[in-house]
Amino acid sequence: MLAGLESSTNESFLRVNLDNKDKLLGGLLTLGFDEASCISRVQSHLYRKVSPHKPSPYLISKLRNYEEIHIRCGPKTRAYDRSMGKIVLSKDNATATTCKYLIWTPVHGLGNQMISIAATFLYAILTDRVLLVKFGKDTHHLFCEPFLNSTWILPENSPFWEEKHIQTFQNYNASNSKSALFINLQYTYSTPEKTFHCDHSQDLIRNIPLLILMSDQYFVPSLFMNHFFKMEITKMFPDKDLVFHHLGRYLFHPSNEAWELISNYYQEHLAKANERIGLQIRVFSPDTTPQKSVMDLVLSCTLKHKILPEVDLQSSMSSVGKNETVKAVLVASLYEEYGDNLRKMYEKKKTASGELIEVYQPSHERKQKINDDKHNLKAWMEMYLLSLSDVLVTTSLSTFGYVAQGLGNLKPWLLYKLVSNESHVPPCEQDFSLEPCYHDPPKHYCDGKPLKDFVSSFSSLKQCKDYCYGVKLVKDATTT
Repeated sequence: MLAGLESSTNESFLRVNLDNKDKLLGGLLTLGFDEASCISRVQSHLYRKVSPHKPSPYLISKLRNYEEIHIRCGPKTRAYDRSMGKIVLSKDNATATTCKYLIWTPVHGLGNQMISIAATFLYAILTDRVLLVKFGKDTHHLFCEPFLNSTWILPENSPFWEEKHIQTFQNYNASNSKSALFINLQYTYSTPEKTFHCDHSQDLIRNIPLLILMSDQYFVPSLFMNHFFKMEITKMFPDKDLVFHHLGRYLFHPSNEAWELISNYYQEHLAKANERIGLQIRVFSPDTTPQKSVMDLVLSCTLKHKILPEVDLQSSMSSVGKNETVKAVLVASLYEEYGDNLRKMYEKKKTASGELIEVYQPSHERKQKINDDKHNLKAWMEMYLLSLSDVLVTTSLSTFGYVAQGLGNLKPWLLYKLVSNESHVPPCEQDFSLEPCYHDPPKHYCDGKPLKDFVSSFSSLKQCKDYCYGVKLVKDATTT
């Protein structure tokens, strides 16, 4: 039992989780890990509501199969040394190896990285490749190892920490066969058409032993353009809007350092509340967007949908009883003003509904810091805490919010993205899927014909609510 948990957690929340004891997340996780090396793996079920979504037997079998491949071919094995040795010696020529690899390369912020890792891991499962990640010093200490008796970190002595002099997918053809190939799936207006998911592309690269993939996107929807991938994903995820929910909970376990911050903050500020509200406020253009406009948008959304209650200006806190219902609001924002404004709004005031509102904001960094270990640790802490909410409000287009909603089984209220001194009606809409939005879907079919409407061409996809050019997975074609 966690120290102090009985006294700091409301009884109903604790009872539900202890009675379930679903430490293995319905079979997603496997036994055998050293519990002391990753405390969150065995304690997270004490904090998170049990997911009603059980992984399919086929997904579980594919994960167990992948784990066997990773143990056999991962770093510090004879198969790894032999395969990588052959690849290094013949990277400019085709070669056959016992094991095949997929190296994920980071780009942009932590939210982008996490959703792209999940997509890359799915591709690794589909193609029987070993996933290795290039975690720098800013990310290395955030997560536990997800695979038993192995590591997913690309060894420091690997020559593939740099992509120099490696053939790119854009210029690759069958007559110029290589043993290593670099694939760039970043979102950018200037990137040439991406066709890596197409049958003809997969035929070209299937036997290349090493792929290096760079992405900031959740490119899972594009895999549905490949017939084999579509069949396999459908078998693994009968409810297709649960891909990130399952793979994210499988992969991303807070390290002991991160878990200490998360669990301590939760117990100190959030555990006693009757309801936890997550509020993630991202300001994309702080120089042109007044704080008042953002605050007005937040209040318009949360008050209209009764996420937060109105203040009762006629009563003081002296009339509040001991059995008052408490709502804890966790504000995640780079700017402390938003947490301060909410706190002042409810401080020493009774609400019209008779609830007590407590506002907490763990950090306020002022700006996003790339390649900063302390910044990433705070970001991971806040994403995880947001995922423990009962109700979630996030900002449109924010991958930070995508991670929280997927891990927490939450369909958030999406705040409209402001870029100037403006207002918007409605201020927010509730999302229809747990899945991240894929911001950069293909614009052509695999035969080269223009793809005018991705959604109508492929079932189980809908246009994202927060980005009209993006698509996301839904349970079925009729989901609303």
